[in-house]
Amino acid sequence: MKEIFPMSTPKGIFLELIKPDGQPERQLCQYEALHMCLTDPINTYLRGNRKRGSVSKDRWGTTISFPEDAPGPIPVHTPELTVCPDVTHWKDTVHVPDLSVCSEGWEECRTRSRAAANAEGKLLAGFMGTGIFEQCHFLMGFEDTLTALYEHPDEMHELIETITQYRLDYVRRLIDGLQPDVIFSHDDWGTKNALFMKPDMWREFFKEPYRRFYGYIRSRGVIAIHHADSYLVPIVNDMAEIGIQVWQGTLPENDIPALQRHLSGKLTLMGGFGAAIDRADAQPDEILAYARDTLARCCPGGHFIPSITYGLAGTVFPHVDQYLDQAVNEYNAGLHIPVTPLPAVPKREIGAAKAEVVQAAASAQESADVFENIARALERGQQKKLLTLCQQALDEGHEPGDILSKGMIIGMNRLGEAFSANRAFVPEMLMAARCMSAATELLKPLMVGEGTEPVGRVCLGTVKGDMHDIGKNLVKIMMEGSGLEVVDLGVDVTAEQFVEAAVAQHCDIIACSSLLTTTMPEMRAVVELSKARGIRDQVKIFVGGAPITQGYSDEIGADAYCPDAASAARTAVAMLRGA
Repeated sequence: MKEIFPMSTPKGIFLELIKPDGQPERQLCQYEALHMCLTDPINTYLRGNRKRGSVSKDRWGTTISFPEDAPGPIPVHTPELTVCPDVTHWKDTVHVPDLSVCSEGWEECRTRSRAAANAEGKLLAGFMGTGIFEQCHFLMGFEDTLTALYEHPDEMHELIETITQYRLDYVRRLIDGLQPDVIFSHDDWGTKNALFMKPDMWREFFKEPYRRFYGYIRSRGVIAIHHADSYLVPIVNDMAEIGIQVWQGTLPENDIPALQRHLSGKLTLMGGFGAAIDRADAQPDEILAYARDTLARCCPGGHFIPSITYGLAGTVFPHVDQYLDQAVNEYNAGLHIPVTPLPAVPKREIGAAKAEVVQAAASAQESADVFENIARALERGQQKKLLTLCQQALDEGHEPGDILSKGMIIGMNRLGEAFSANRAFVPEMLMAARCMSAATELLKPLMVGEGTEPVGRVCLGTVKGDMHDIGKNLVKIMMEGSGLEVVDLGVDVTAEQFVEAAVAQHCDIIACSSLLTTTMPEMRAVVELSKARGIRDQVKIFVGGAPITQGYSDEIGADAYCPDAASAARTAVAMLRGA
């Protein structure tokens, strides 16, 4: 790549950019300022057996799947494979890797890596994957981790402290051995639209451990970069406070220009290029238009490094990179364009105020209406109370179908609306689902012959090549809570399996989920195969997931794009009822 400003090295530009009042001469092209070392003795020990297209076990005992075309590895959790199935007995099953065995090979690694970084005019970066929160759900499973924060806080604090001590030992050894300029640490804390948990819950469990972690890094004179391709607006002030200097993975959904004005140089944002552009079929003109728009909106605010949002350098589809870099070079060539005025604060509120709305509602007095009390108990995840209230309603002569439709479904719908508005979070959804399941088991025997029919039937799954199930599971929760019958096909589901299930199970809807851009074409295959099998006019096809957009849904001929679980349920019910 031709240097437009040869007097400035990538390293020099980066160091200027992270100063609170920094005025770099040009924009960086993604990771051009960082020489990432992935072969230090600890990283080799912990992750050396992870190969694309294979399944392995890490040093903690977690089973790891690394699909051939995925950006990164994925933990696999089944009852027999989960390392920590019961957090109340975590000390019996969780065994911290012994990093003292990684004492050899540092000098050679350091010398080689530093020479390469210096030759390129770059900063030497050490990499630390699987952060504190991620390590918890690698051991326990994602859903169990989030619900345990509510149900077993003492044990979770103990486990988190153990992982924190391990991370501090890890980073001490890494800095001593590699002597890097930068530590690049990885821990995702949310989806593209919301945190995984309430901001105050993140603060209670994870803020102080990370303050110690990043405080130590900074005390050693090392730059702290945190990766999280997530929506993190509610905790962005906290991130700056605990010592993070660069937030890599800043999704466009975070309203980057407004964040720049709000932060005033306290945190450098690295990202802006979302996964939606990193596709096999992305055309040069499309990539350039996307990148140019991102740069025009985000660069004038300063303290911004344009890059693909998900971790480490490079895209999944290499042809995309050259056009992203071309757009950056074009921008650098015309740096004298007028500065774009920025809004004072992000469009979506910074802080925990929104989340507190749910808490305030939960403290309201009990209603005289038993159905309303049932709805509230389900929203709050109060299983024992919900079962008691359901039994009370039965004793008062209410029909089981009314308890379901006038109480539980109402509560689930309200929770779904709160979830869509970032007033409720994944743990609340999971706990409500458990409540719903327990109460339904109580009511089912009494509903036989009552004539209660489901709104419709849905076959649901994550598409072929994708092992992620969090979003899929949330959609299942909301659809079942809205009166739909759901056939869960699991993950890595082929187009053939979707269509066969729809025919065999007499489904009204096929719902396809995807987290990876590489697996998006399988959704198109579902649409095309349903046409070939002659069922396209009999079944609706829903698509959703992080890289999916309304435009892509329209392009492949799907019937609905659903940005979140609650909207998927609402759209399904409305469509099946002809609303």
